[in-house]
Amino acid sequence: MAADRRTSGIYVEDQNIELKAFKKMETNLGEDAHVSVTSYNRNVLLTGEVPVPESKTKAESLVKEIINTRSITNEISVGPKSSLSSRSNDSYITSKIKTKFVTENKFPANYVKVVTENGVVYLLGIVTSAEAEAAVEIARNTEGVSKVVKVFEYLP
Repeated sequence: MAADRRTSGIYVEDQNIELKAFKKMETNLGEDAHVSVTSYNRNVLLTGEVPVPESKTKAESLVKEIINTRSITNEISVGPKSSLSSRSNDSYITSKIKTKFVTENKFPANYVKVVTENGVVYLLGIVTSAEAEAAVEIARNTEGVSKVVKVFEYLP
């Protein structure tokens, strides 16, 4: 958690939100769904795939039931589950971006959380506008990235 702008209490709340949401998705959406839940400063990002539009709506409703959730960004796609190779590629893209954050040293790397789903990179964190611009530029210029989505909270 070094250099993270969240307090330790919020960090723990984020972990609890993710765990509760994961259990709800597993119980309510079935095996045809692949939903990832990322909480940063109690702002929740939903990514992945569900077979029908109703499941996308249901996933968001399930997260709304969780206490202390501030906002939800629902980026779930309707369609077949992503393949293992696609998920592996997403992990590789995330690793490349995180490595560039460290090597380019434009901001403390732990200020920005990176989530990649089907080549789309989501950037989360509590950042200044300059830090956000630097993170987006690094992500955009990483091979394999099809799109960058900002899910930041901005500092004054």
